[in-house]
Amino acid sequence: MASPMRRAELVKWVATTVMPHEPSVRAWLRRRRVPKDEIDELIQEGYCRLAGVETPDAIINPGAFFLTTVRNLLSKQRARSQVVQIDIVPDVTEIAGADLAPDPELMTGDRVEFDRVRAVIATLPERCRQVLELRKLEGLSQREVAERMGIAETIVENEGARALRLLIEGLRTQGDNIARDYEERRSRGRRT
Repeated sequence: MASPMRRAELVKWVATTVMPHEPSVRAWLRRRRVPKDEIDELIQEGYCRLAGVETPDAIINPGAFFLTTVRNLLSKQRARSQVVQIDIVPDVTEIAGADLAPDPELMTGDRVEFDRVRAVIATLPERCRQVLELRKLEGLSQREVAERMGIAETIVENEGARALRLLIEGLRTQGDNIARDYEERRSRGRRT
C-alpha cells in the first residue's frame, strides 16, 4: 500500500497530467460508437489502473498512456462480450427434437435479397464485376485474382473498391425505387 505522501503525489500527477486528456479519450471512444455508460466505466477503470502505477514519472506521454490503457480495456471488454456460453443449453437432447429447419419466410426474404444483389452485380462494368465475383463470391485472394485476370494487384484493389461502391449505390437506388413503388401502390389503394 502506498504511503499517504506517495498517494498525494499520484493524485496530483493524475489531476495535472492525465485528466486534461480525458475529453480526447472520451471523443475517441465516441468515434468508436461506445455507449455513454460504457465510456464512463472505461474512463473510471482507466483511472483505477493509473492508481496502480508505481513510477508515474517514467511515463513520457501521459495522454497516450491513458488512451492506450482505455483502448486495451475496451479491447478486453469486446473480447469478453464475444465469448459464447456453452452451458446455455444444459442438455443437447433438449434441442434434439427441435425443428432446426430455417424459417421459410427468412429463406424467401434471403432469396429475394440475393436476387437483388445479383441483379446489381450484373450491371457493373465487366472488370469490376469479375473482380467482385472472384474476390467475394469465389473467395480468391487479391494476388490470385490478379494472376487469373492478368492484371496488377493494385488494379484488383482499385476495381474491387469501385465495384463495392457501385454495388452499394445500385442497391440504394434499387431500394429507393422499391420504396417509391410501394408508396405509389399504397396511395393508389387509398384513392379507390
